[in-house]
Order: sequence, then structure tokens, then C-alpha cells
Amino acid sequence: MSLCVKVSCSLLLLSFVAAGAQAEEIGSARTTFKFLGANDRVVVEAFDDPDIPGATCYLSRAKTGGISGSMGIAEDTSDASLVCLQTGPIKLSDDIRSGKTDGERVFRKASSILFKTINVVRFYDKKRDTLVYLTYSNKIIEGSPKNSVAAIRIQN
Repeated sequence: MSLCVKVSCSLLLLSFVAAGAQAEEIGSARTTFKFLGANDRVVVEAFDDPDIPGATCYLSRAKTGGISGSMGIAEDTSDASLVCLQTGPIKLSDDIRSGKTDGERVFRKASSILFKTINVVRFYDKKRDTLVYLTYSNKIIEGSPKNSVAAIRIQN
């Protein structure tokens, strides 16, 4: 593989990892023991909505272990769960209240070396004054119907 192709692949991978909010690992639980490499586990991560101070989401997702997982080349399953909470005062921008930013991706993390990502998208339910967050995974060719949804009722 040429140096140019390796650099291009590395930059592509970094762009997937760097997009959206940054997650902080809160903890994990082992699901499968592996003799070689890291164990399979479920990881719990927290991230703050980059556009809405006071909105924090907690994402649990599967993390593949073994030798390929330890090397960072394993593909994680599409299993994920999401809960979001109001952790401080929330003031919505006019763009969010008007629905101009509905369906905006607020978090993305690579779940394979190149082609699979886990995403969190934010919607605003104007009628109920509620933020709604959806998590799902996708690949370049196909996605997964597995998803989870969470909501934060705006407390004024």
C-alpha cells in the first residue's frame, strides 16, 4: 500500500472520529472473556450536545474485543442504547426552535476501522417543547434498523 493511500485512509478515519461531540468514557462491563486480546464489553460514554449547553446524553454500546478489537480493526455490533438528561439550564437557539436544524447529527463515532459509524441525531418537538435524540448505526452500503431514542423535556 502506498504512503499516499495510507495517509488518505488515516485522514478519513480521523474525520469520522473527530466529527460531532467528544465522548467521555464513564465505565464498561465485560460481556465475553477472550483468551487473547481485550474482552468484549459494553461501554458507557457521556457527551454534551455541542449546540445545547445543559443537555447531556449517555450512550451504551457494544465494543468488540479479541485480537482484532485490541488492534482497533474489529467491527462493533450495532447494539446501542441512549438516555439524555437536562444537566443544566437549557436555552434553545431560534434555529433549533424553528426546526431549521432538525435531524442534526450531534455525535458520531467510528465502530469499525473505516466504514461503520454510530450516530446520534437531534430533533426538536415544538408541540411538546422537547428535544429528541435518536441513535443508530450505518455503513456506507447498508445500515442497521437497531436504534434507541431519548427525550429531554425543556424545563423553563
